[in-house]
Amino acid sequence: MSDQQTAGEAGWNLDNSYARLPESFYTRMKPSPVRAPKLTILNEPVAAMLGLNADALRTDAALAVFAGNEVPEGAAPLAQAYAGHQFGYFNMLGDGRALLISEQITPEGERFDIQLKGSGPTPYSRSGDGRAALGPMLREYIISEAMHALGIPTTRSLAVVTTGQSIIRESELQGAILTRVAASHLRVGTFQYAAAKGHVDELRELADYTTRRHYAEIANDENRYLALLQEVIKRQASLIANWMLVGFIHGVMNTDNMAISGETIDYGPCAFMDVYSLDTVFSSIDREARYAYGNQPKIAVWNLARFAETLLPLLHSDEEQAVKLAEEALGKFAELYHGHWLAGMRAKLGLFGEEAEDEKLIEELLRLMQQQGADYTNTFRALTFGRLDEIVMSCSADFAAWLELWQSRLGRQTESPEASHQLMRSSNPAVIPRNHRVEEALAAAEQRGDFSVMEELLTVLSNPFAHSPEQEAYAELPSQNGRPYRTYCGT
Repeated sequence: MSDQQTAGEAGWNLDNSYARLPESFYTRMKPSPVRAPKLTILNEPVAAMLGLNADALRTDAALAVFAGNEVPEGAAPLAQAYAGHQFGYFNMLGDGRALLISEQITPEGERFDIQLKGSGPTPYSRSGDGRAALGPMLREYIISEAMHALGIPTTRSLAVVTTGQSIIRESELQGAILTRVAASHLRVGTFQYAAAKGHVDELRELADYTTRRHYAEIANDENRYLALLQEVIKRQASLIANWMLVGFIHGVMNTDNMAISGETIDYGPCAFMDVYSLDTVFSSIDREARYAYGNQPKIAVWNLARFAETLLPLLHSDEEQAVKLAEEALGKFAELYHGHWLAGMRAKLGLFGEEAEDEKLIEELLRLMQQQGADYTNTFRALTFGRLDEIVMSCSADFAAWLELWQSRLGRQTESPEASHQLMRSSNPAVIPRNHRVEEALAAAEQRGDFSVMEELLTVLSNPFAHSPEQEAYAELPSQNGRPYRTYCGT
């Protein structure tokens, strides 16, 4: 069977609804061809979700699609325009090194964006080369798959290919292209772009398109634009709470990196926290700690306020009334977020029902963890299995007092100890993508062309709540070298 025949059997079922928006929202263009592409990893579960044939995706014809040398039949590639507050400063932006190839319609009728990241320069590249390096593309693949396994809404990665071409950053690096799958790439920044253009009709068209695509249930609401704002706030409150519950730090929560769908998007200088601290920052460019772990909820509501501002002309014909409606909607974020976070923390401690002192119990544990430099994930894991000797503050009197209060709280609930233990097992991951393990996998791939380290890591991360013997080694902390871990905005 020829590659052309096999490519026809890949299962592409494409549509281009975004391209039916006004042309100011995008620039039609094809990816820039690369010299010698090679497939490094293919995500077969994502391929199956999309209704694609994994065998056909391993052919040369499919490789040409992943590399941007060809586009599948029915595709209409384009670079999306958007704006954004980057570290608090507004800029007009756009896809500087990515192209939306098309939208895949799955056998179940779901719609997913298919985007190539690192596919070459666009009109929004701002003098950049539009390319990406292998390490950051593999990093996004690893972290996004780990987030999916943890049950957190996220974009996914279908494939990574090397290009056979080098790119120049601080040094010469292998070029690569990632195929990203997303519910959409609509961002707060997309709405900011429309608002900045000042065309209310186009803003309304964008809002209506977003509602049809992600929030069809509110399409007939009396004020569907207010309902859109409210639904986006709900999804972001849940998403950020989930980040906080697993110790995830996005690292660059600019408004162009907040997806309207409620997915985690743009894995740049992100990382998972080891030692618990609200002040944790990994990103080398976040010099003012704007996006520190503990700041993420308030940055989320700040970003949502920028989204609300764009919708004001649609919320009400009277500006004062529009502002009032927006403020009322935004005022609910704190309660929504706190409810999700508190419910998640109760689950991590095996607590059923609600008691007035639960939050105080939770906050005291977190205070002790920060004071004693305890590992976030492993502390909850040790509590789950009663391995108290593994907790760094286990010998302190304060922890002993906390433990007594926790045991007393568990003893007052009608659910069995077995049910409580199972709740903790399903709420506290055995493993997260530890920074040193991620770096180990990337080094093997970049320096030796060895992808087996990454594949083993992905296997371990694929079921984080298994608590299997194979996961023990991946729960170990890195050796102390005295240097703070730093991440870089390479994606």
